[in-house]
Amino acid sequence: MDDVWQLWSPVKLTLELATVSTLTLLIVATPLAWWLARSKAKWKEIVATLVSLPMVLPATVLGFYVLIALGPGGPGAAVAGILWGGRTLAFTFTGLVIGCVIASLPTVVQPIRNAFAAVGDRPFEAAATLRASPWQAFWRVALPLASPGILSGAVLGFSHTVGNFGVVLMIGGNIPDRTRVMSTAIFDFVEAMQWEQANILAGGMVVFAFVVILSMILIEKRFARMRE
Repeated sequence: MDDVWQLWSPVKLTLELATVSTLTLLIVATPLAWWLARSKAKWKEIVATLVSLPMVLPATVLGFYVLIALGPGGPGAAVAGILWGGRTLAFTFTGLVIGCVIASLPTVVQPIRNAFAAVGDRPFEAAATLRASPWQAFWRVALPLASPGILSGAVLGFSHTVGNFGVVLMIGGNIPDRTRVMSTAIFDFVEAMQWEQANILAGGMVVFAFVVILSMILIEKRFARMRE
């Protein structure tokens, strides 16, 4: 029973982390991508560059600075104090969510931004002639037309969180039942030379990666047919 829980616990925590992070990413990334796609501000590309930084920074560098921000000396301490009277957000599930959202943000923002940009101006001009407000045009025109990009961003954000290792290890450590996700559990099993357990989790992630890639291809083909 302990062996089964050893495997199931990181799987369960990984799925919870990926689900919460993906929902948070969609809430944050969608309006940000909309602004980046539609804004005429000259400095929007500076914002886009800042959003994209996690794609090129080493995971240890990104994880280090997020750890500092979430630790006792950073703003995370104040948030932890308000939420539950704690001294840090590091090595907590909440801290993992924040770290994964920051690490996966460019992965989600980019396809949604491209989808909004591909919509063009004509649908909004047509909506304006029907006296739709900008808010109504966003919900009834932009979101439905950009739904392939939003779906792609959600799938990529979920899969990126599932496979995250460096940032998760830096921020959460490897605490069983609290911050030990699949990627860190595999690392732990290999260090302990528990090859069978490592192989089960690693094999599961290979299957998951295959399903994600196949799903992306099928989704893209389906929406391509719908546009024809």
